[in-house]
Amino acid sequence: MGLIESLLVAVGLGADAFSVALGVGFGGVTPRQTFRLSYHFGLFQFLMPLLGWVLGARVAGIASRCDHWIAFAILFAIGAKMMHGSFQPHEARSTRDLTRGWSLVGLSVATSLDALGVGVGLGIAGARCLQSAGIIGVVACVMTLLGLWLGDRLSAVLGKRLETVGAVLILLMSLKMLTI
Repeated sequence: MGLIESLLVAVGLGADAFSVALGVGFGGVTPRQTFRLSYHFGLFQFLMPLLGWVLGARVAGIASRCDHWIAFAILFAIGAKMMHGSFQPHEARSTRDLTRGWSLVGLSVATSLDALGVGVGLGIAGARCLQSAGIIGVVACVMTLLGLWLGDRLSAVLGKRLETVGAVLILLMSLKMLTI
């Protein structure tokens, strides 16, 4: 796969990361949270094609039958938690940081499962996976940064109710996973 093709695939794969980052950004983010989420989304988007390439078509065929359900469950659970929290009085709101712990791992996995399938495709095609995976990871990191930045800016201008919009965005992303 050439540079242009790798970039196009990377932007397509990064769209999920951008959307989720936008939703997380609506709650407001610190520079540390921005780094964590961008780094992990980029890292997982880099590693998943490599994993898919190594696993090969046989094992990935099994995983591809349920990967959309896994992504749906993770995103739905996080979106539902965000939605619940957005309706709590400001004093009672959970200060749960989605860029830490299992939430971070869950979001990273959910937004990069489709990259696993790309890796399998690259392996079957005999393509050089390392270069493509690197491009995919960097683009996902940049798209995550942009999503967080845009979400945070909109939140600062339009107020805290955007947390609800962010939760809806993540819930919609979870439903999108069912159509894949």
